[in-house]
Amino acid sequence: MAILPIRITGDPVLHSPAEPVSVFDDSLRQLVSDMFDTMDAAPGVGLAAPQVGVPLRLFVYGYDTDEVGPWRGVVINPELWITPPPAGEPDEEEESEGCLSFPGERFPLRRGEEAILTGVDLEQNPVELRVSGWHARILQHEYDHLDGYLYVDRLGRHDRKIVAKVTKKMGWGVPGVSWMPGVDDLDA
Repeated sequence: MAILPIRITGDPVLHSPAEPVSVFDDSLRQLVSDMFDTMDAAPGVGLAAPQVGVPLRLFVYGYDTDEVGPWRGVVINPELWITPPPAGEPDEEEESEGCLSFPGERFPLRRGEEAILTGVDLEQNPVELRVSGWHARILQHEYDHLDGYLYVDRLGRHDRKIVAKVTKKMGWGVPGVSWMPGVDDLDA
């Protein structure tokens, strides 16, 4: 078990498109295992490789509900299709997100209600997820990381001003800032 430091907004790896995974070996298996450990320790519902400083197109996810049970996996080299987000302002109660790379804050964001994600797993077997609601939100959030976006990049003007103030106050927005789940006391 290894918990990895999570990069915070401003680190270049978070703001650049990730590269496709081309080598499926024991080091990739170890990375995925460490990412699950890190996500669980944070705690989070998803974690993309760029968030732990690795510029590769893969993410892990894990979400458990009484209605559905555990939903957990890894997707490598994913492609994502979504329904268009509904028009209008997001509902602060129902559509708020947080991010392990912008810890301690939550902001409302409109996302597509349904998503289809394809890719492969660690054995290069095809993966296809057809989801809606919160599951679709998780996939969209993690997929954004692979394209170099944080959810705060998609916020409206008012919330972006708050993000800028928080970033400045916390000393974020520069390369090399990270936090360690289980060590640092951050509310993600």
